[in-house]
Amino acid sequence: MDDKNIRLQVYLARAGIASRRKCEDIIAQGRVQVNGTVIRTMGVKVGPEDTVSVDGRPVRHEERKVYLAVHKPRGMLCSNYDPDKRPLLMDLLKQSFTERLFTVGRLDFLSSGLILVTNDGEFAKVVSHPSSQVEKEYLVETKRPIPVELLERWKKSGIPFEGGRYNLIRYTIKHDRAVYLVLNEGKNREIRNVFAAANIAVSRVHRLRIGPIVSKGLHPGHWRSLKPHEVKELMKTGRNRGSRN
Repeated sequence: MDDKNIRLQVYLARAGIASRRKCEDIIAQGRVQVNGTVIRTMGVKVGPEDTVSVDGRPVRHEERKVYLAVHKPRGMLCSNYDPDKRPLLMDLLKQSFTERLFTVGRLDFLSSGLILVTNDGEFAKVVSHPSSQVEKEYLVETKRPIPVELLERWKKSGIPFEGGRYNLIRYTIKHDRAVYLVLNEGKNREIRNVFAAANIAVSRVHRLRIGPIVSKGLHPGHWRSLKPHEVKELMKTGRNRGSRN
């Protein structure tokens, strides 16, 4: 095998399709073709001479790397495709970028705030991997008072959920129905699941910060490019913490 050939999921991630883990899901879903053949397994290797497509669209390696901080509005999906035709976050960027972009992690449909968008699969992998423990700060508002006992338990011992555990780094109470939360994993619907288990309805989840990147100054639906030093700091934080786990 030519040493220029690499695993298909790595090829897709380097081409800016998605993070490596997400690319594995895309392959398993039968959405990838190599030289006209649908591929569903992870062992396939490809090289410069191969024709690769995703959802019928040819894949080309991107030379320009894009790193964006985006203010996601409530009621938008963090995806490049939705069979139900709901509004997509990527629709906000189509007029400004020809690169194939994807989000670093997710915010659920009803949540708002800061999310990172890129076409760099390695950057997405480092920043979003649980072992990297990049801090994420949220403002959460609820429909009834939040018990301090719940926050203390979440912080001190974690909240067990479906065989795992949700951990809280710290919190700051804004008032009895609003709290600032700092997490370092951001598991799927973690905040909503914790409050739902305590029978507390959440009216708003808004992300304010990812590592050193803050949403201040970004209006809903707007974006800015990350500065080179911000990209380096995120990568350094993720790699340093990941190497200690």
